Amino acid sequence: MELIKPGSKIPFTRYRKIAAILSTVINLVVLAFLFFRGPNLGVDFAGGTMAQLKLQQKTSIPEIRQALETVGLGSSTIQDFGQEGANEYLVRVEKVDVPIAKVTEQLKSALTKKFGEGKFEVRRVEFVGPKIGEDLRWRGTMSVIAATIMMGVYIWVRFASAFGAKFGLHFGIGAVIALIHDVLITAGALMLANYEFDLTVVAALLTIVGFSVNDTVVICDRIRENLRKIRRESLENIINTSINETLSRTILTTGSALLVLTALYFLGGAVIRPFAFALIVGFISGVYSTIFIASPIILLWEKSFRR
Repeated sequence: MELIKPGSKIPFTRYRKIAAILSTVINLVVLAFLFFRGPNLGVDFAGGTMAQLKLQQKTSIPEIRQALETVGLGSSTIQDFGQEGANEYLVRVEKVDVPIAKVTEQLKSALTKKFGEGKFEVRRVEFVGPKIGEDLRWRGTMSVIAATIMMGVYIWVRFASAFGAKFGLHFGIGAVIALIHDVLITAGALMLANYEFDLTVVAALLTIVGFSVNDTVVICDRIRENLRKIRRESLENIINTSINETLSRTILTTGSALLVLTALYFLGGAVIRPFAFALIVGFISGVYSTIFIASPIILLWEKSFRR
């Protein structure tokens, strides 16, 4: 199935400077937010106790907070959870020195006094200590960094066997920079949407790294083939031809994945929503970065090397 007419000659690399400026500005803004404001860490990374509540009747957050004040939990973070009308709430308690059984008992006692016996349900209570949260945060960050570097090394080795170590290095560096871009864009979107960073988000970022590098490999493979078939053309023309030839496949595969993720986002419930949201942003960013970042970097490095 061809969505793009065969023989199309869209000059993607012509817009590489605009794309580079736009991406650099956005990434710097995201980095500034990460360092000076920091992400909204979930219980997995920040530590604490999180409880998911379901009430039979529609209840406002101030009413729940008022109920929790009677047992000293009024400073807890409370937010709507689930679909509209589900009457589900997340209560995050930062008093990690209190045993989980004690927190659960206090929650049930306070809600029973306020709303009555059998009018609510404590669906789950999770506890993560501060040291464990810090360790999980470190391991999660390192896993994303290691995956990004290893993907770049893989592409370097893959293409070095065909064109030599120096030219293969261009492909590897382009892939790494594109992957860093995708991770930062996704992190920025999550902060903008005020989603929490937890282990689910780390899983989403690792999935994005895998998806984005797959898209990069497809286009780089076509560049490699065209470098052999149409040697007389300039590298810029070869890159544009390669992107045009693989564009239909990119749209079909990414579009199919986005349809599933969109359904997952709207129908999968609140627990899975940040994961689906991260993948939607990351997959779109992955296609963009492969075309407008990874491929132009190959061109830029080749021109610099020739000088």
